[in-house]
Amino acid sequence: MPDSLQSARRRMSTLHSKLYSRVAMRSWAWRARHAETVTPVLNARSMTRSPTLSAEPLRLLSFNIQVGIRTTRYRQYVTNGWKYLLPHTDRMRNLGRIADLVSGYDIVALQEVDAGSIRSNNVNQVKYMAHQAQFPYWYAQLNRDLGPLAQHGNGLLSRVRPLNLEDHKLPGAIPGRGAIVARVAYAGVEVVIVLLHLSLGAGSRQLQLEYVSRLIAGEEHVIVMGDMNTSACRLLRDSPLGRSVLQPVDELEPTYPAWKPNASLEHILVSPGFRVDDYQVLNCDISDHRPVAVSLSLT
Repeated sequence: MPDSLQSARRRMSTLHSKLYSRVAMRSWAWRARHAETVTPVLNARSMTRSPTLSAEPLRLLSFNIQVGIRTTRYRQYVTNGWKYLLPHTDRMRNLGRIADLVSGYDIVALQEVDAGSIRSNNVNQVKYMAHQAQFPYWYAQLNRDLGPLAQHGNGLLSRVRPLNLEDHKLPGAIPGRGAIVARVAYAGVEVVIVLLHLSLGAGSRQLQLEYVSRLIAGEEHVIVMGDMNTSACRLLRDSPLGRSVLQPVDELEPTYPAWKPNASLEHILVSPGFRVDDYQVLNCDISDHRPVAVSLSLT
């Protein structure tokens, strides 16, 4: 190779490294102003696979659990609407079913959880499932605090200790949406995982996606997962997230409603450094959404 070409490539590589570092530094500075750094809860009675994940496939699951309510027909949103406000005996049995389902994964993103109120029998649903499924680390993000009536938010279950964990409140016309950002070690690299639940309204969702795009700016290995309330095409074509390098792992299989899916709302988006080893929309009726599961490896 001619010396001039080698020199040009070295200069381009140096320029790319400097640009990447500057973007990453700006991203960290911005996050420091907008995020609350939190500590995951250690479930001392559980066994972890390892303090850091090895090179074997990373198993991820995203699931909107509808605060433990099992819905199998549209009319049950009306006939069972009282379950969003009051406790009922089947909720704990259903949480047990959900715990059985999530137990086979390394990192789980939960949406529509209750952190302990009247309707959940004062049970923190994330903590309960962490104990039932023996996850050593968990975190419950509170996004809508309605006192004793409801403690609504997102949840993280993890078999590996996060290197860093951040709680972000997402913008929107109506407060109450959030994202959990976990940094974990996997196969010798640091992976940033964003777990979230986006708004139904298109305007608020655009603001939230702009926020998320700033969260992942300058990051090399990124996974964004959760209930996004829109299709992957709109996420990556008609939103601020379209400027990123993220790609969906799914084949646009529908996830909602669970009893007869016709809309693809749950997604797992990954940066180009990941290979998809397995992907499934799980066929189950323990919520009004179906969960999405994926196994990933580094390329």
